[in-house]
Amino acid sequence: MKAPTFRPYQQIGIEQGKNKRKQTGTAEKKLLMKLKKKDNWIFRQRFAKTLQFVTKKRKAQPLSLETPKSIVILARECYGDCIMLTPLIGTLKKEYPNLSIFIIAFSRIIFDFFSADTNVTAVYHAKRNMKRYYTELLPQKFDLLFNPKEHPSIHFLIQTTLIRARRKIGHFSPYHEGLYDHLIELGPGTHESAKNLSLMSALGSNVLHPCKPYLPVMPVSADIAEFLRTIPAGSCLGINISAGHIGGRRTPQQWSELIRSFPDETFIIFSAPQDLEEKKELEQPHQNVLPSPSTRNLYEVGEIVKRLKILITPDTSLVHIASCSDTPLIALYRERFADRTQFAPLSTLQKVIVSPTDNVMAIESATVSTALRQMLNDMAMNSA
Repeated sequence: MKAPTFRPYQQIGIEQGKNKRKQTGTAEKKLLMKLKKKDNWIFRQRFAKTLQFVTKKRKAQPLSLETPKSIVILARECYGDCIMLTPLIGTLKKEYPNLSIFIIAFSRIIFDFFSADTNVTAVYHAKRNMKRYYTELLPQKFDLLFNPKEHPSIHFLIQTTLIRARRKIGHFSPYHEGLYDHLIELGPGTHESAKNLSLMSALGSNVLHPCKPYLPVMPVSADIAEFLRTIPAGSCLGINISAGHIGGRRTPQQWSELIRSFPDETFIIFSAPQDLEEKKELEQPHQNVLPSPSTRNLYEVGEIVKRLKILITPDTSLVHIASCSDTPLIALYRERFADRTQFAPLSTLQKVIVSPTDNVMAIESATVSTALRQMLNDMAMNSA
């Protein structure tokens, strides 16, 4: 069987602040995005209300405590979300070894991610290979269906309606009422991994030691395997220059300043595919930067992160990749409560720096340097 091709994590960030015209363009883009999100939100509300009106209402009722044999999980669209879903998947398999776990993916990258997970029975793409979806998935009736989103999502609500399950479970929202048998109510700011693991309590399972986040094993290229052999564990610092949202990027000058501030440390630069040129431009002029080959999947990224002394990154999937190996972390967040609570780092040793604005470029370089120096000193003292 041919191994699936894996793509590295995605990045949609844009360069900001080089000149006035670019700043104005960024502001206009933000405004357009806000208007688009508002229109999209109104449409999703109306769609959910229509479904509530036309479909047979499912009455809220206690869940059966019988051991489930099968579950369908609707997977969210981003890498970080899926990494935060792995504690639930691992815990389900640990508590119910014979449970068949089916994942519904809405993008190719997430389909590939879960296709590599040995805890998962099968993955179906809701937008591709529809013949397989209709002939294999829809005829089945599952014990459980779980929607991890707490807000109305058109694609997730469509799948909730189409897929047959004895019990359908979601998070509380007025737009979910009548579409699920059981709605889980949690406080605002609950971490994404805890939200997912709340399914276990809903099933009546009191798990004392849930599984930690993990990365499914994926192919490792010869270039990466050779590079890994050159990195002693805990010898390098990592910097991730890419981000998946507007306001999540720092300038090359800011990263260069950080690298120059620690001449006795060796750095490794991480980037998304579209930022490879910027990565090379940072690697070339600095003698204390170790050039690294391009990674082809998240597992390769995780294998490098596992060997780092500390990772410095904006709020991206690398925050959650670090949690898989408990790599010490300095995370740079925009001034958004949900970002730093629902998607906070899980590494034991961590420092979260929150920007005073909606852009991590506003974090002073001295603040990042001080945090890194303090963490290095703390680690040196603990190892002494």
